[in-house]
Amino acid sequence: MRAWILDGSGVAALRQVERPDPVPAPGHVVVRVRATSLNHRDLGIARRGVDAPLVPLSDGAGEVVATGEGVTRWTPGDRVMANFFTTWSDGPWRPHYGESALGGAVDGMLAELVALPESALVAVPEGWSFEEAATLPCAGVTAWHALFEDRPVRPGDLVVVQGTGGVSVFALQLARLAGAQVAATSSSDRKLEVMAELGATFRVNYRTTPDWAAEVRAVAGRDADHVVEVTGQLDASLSLAGPNGTVTVIGTTLGTDGPTVAISPSRLLRNSLHLRGVYVGSTAMLRRLASAMASADVRPVIDSVHPFDDAVAAYETMAAATHLGKIVVTV
Repeated sequence: MRAWILDGSGVAALRQVERPDPVPAPGHVVVRVRATSLNHRDLGIARRGVDAPLVPLSDGAGEVVATGEGVTRWTPGDRVMANFFTTWSDGPWRPHYGESALGGAVDGMLAELVALPESALVAVPEGWSFEEAATLPCAGVTAWHALFEDRPVRPGDLVVVQGTGGVSVFALQLARLAGAQVAATSSSDRKLEVMAELGATFRVNYRTTPDWAAEVRAVAGRDADHVVEVTGQLDASLSLAGPNGTVTVIGTTLGTDGPTVAISPSRLLRNSLHLRGVYVGSTAMLRRLASAMASADVRPVIDSVHPFDDAVAAYETMAAATHLGKIVVTV
């Protein structure tokens, strides 16, 4: 089979290789990958580099082609997508789940064939393309976890999403599905117009309005109930959250670790704020997300699709930060 590996640091360290076809161990299945998608995390891993060759990308969908001994959930021909953490089936987060993170701790999905635990797979929604299904496991589940798995969004809430990457677009779609209002930020007026078409009631250009948090409050006329924090600007997000509000930190686009922020305990206490971190989610969350989107006929937003042999171009698109929604590679 063909696979891409990252062997060193930088996008230039990506190269295509041939590897033996995987054989399913007991309890595992082999999936012929049909599509995979990129996340900002994948670009960060490439830029930092790896110590040993790694098949990148954590998102993917395809067809079951072989099953190992004891497999009962899947048969050849089933259309499936793989959860980001292959060992986190359900329940609360445990640190050891991180050892199964696809495309980081272990080989990922940018290959023609992959072997995965049967418990890590979820059925592709009826009528969905593999390209659509391949966008859900990381960005989609992260947005779902942020908005519904702890302090669920309610109708009429104000949800703030930052930027127009995969998590933010999913968060917009899911918040609107729950009957919430959404305020979106971006450095591009063109992208804000698209976010309006997707349902964002309020839009703020943070490049022309550096104090974007104050502007969001001004145009919305209220504090935020939920802020999905993706940039690392935690102080601004906390200032925007109203009493009993929730700020969910899902990552940072401002560097490997993001800025250091001095959090005022008194601010948290006075407003009874909920500050939490979310690291993607479980297979059960992926199943709930897929069911919710399929039932409401809400489809993922795909920015661009690249062929397998041109996977480097997908990374370059991510690095250019001109996309809105997900960047997909077909296999």
